[in-house]
Amino acid sequence: MFISLWEFFYGHFFRFWMKWLLRQMTGKCELQRIFDTYVGAQRTHRIENSLTYSKNKVLQKATLVVQSEVDRCVVDIMKEKNINPEKDASFKICMKACLLQISGYKQLYLDVESVRKKPYDSDNLQHEKLLLKLWNLLMPTKKLKARISKQWADIGFQGDDPKTDFRGMGILGLINLVYFSENYTSEAHQILSRSNHPKLGYSYAIVGINLTEMAYSLLKSEALKFHLYNFVPGIPTMEHFHQFY
Repeated sequence: MFISLWEFFYGHFFRFWMKWLLRQMTGKCELQRIFDTYVGAQRTHRIENSLTYSKNKVLQKATLVVQSEVDRCVVDIMKEKNINPEKDASFKICMKACLLQISGYKQLYLDVESVRKKPYDSDNLQHEKLLLKLWNLLMPTKKLKARISKQWADIGFQGDDPKTDFRGMGILGLINLVYFSENYTSEAHQILSRSNHPKLGYSYAIVGINLTEMAYSLLKSEALKFHLYNFVPGIPTMEHFHQFY
């Protein structure tokens, strides 16, 4: 209750007067002060909050801008805040970088969600090739005898047909498993070997799909923002999501 009241009064009253007072004292707007004070993820996060809670429509819409309109948006912001590009040459560069990260994160979520929503389709040749690629990466010396086989349990699937295990995360779960096995093959083999421990073993593929769900949930809840804002100086992409996985 107290927190809700504070947020209401801060957002509607205190914040405005604090910003006005600081501008009179420093001669700079809130966005400029953020750029002067913070770096990395904290900078982008605070810029995003400042734009979101602004009463100025131009600034509010900046958090929703698409990547192709970022340059124009930066110019509009500078006009609204009366920022002279000659006096503050770094502002345009910093604001563009932040907006690319903000818009990139939103687009990344849409891209990941689009892949997640695609169910594994055994009639889709690309899906089937990807599944067989996973087997060959993890079991290079052992031939798969049939598409539907108990052998799939050797790499941690629950049934004879792995497609049933991808229901929650769709094709995204398989893509993550293949990405890790292809780019970190040695590590994947070590983890698979440990998964077969008689007492401490686990289902390698199922754990991998659960990790996809964790990564997706962090992305959706925006808990992944600080990591990506620090890790990616520009636009976060699917490659960065796979790397996080």
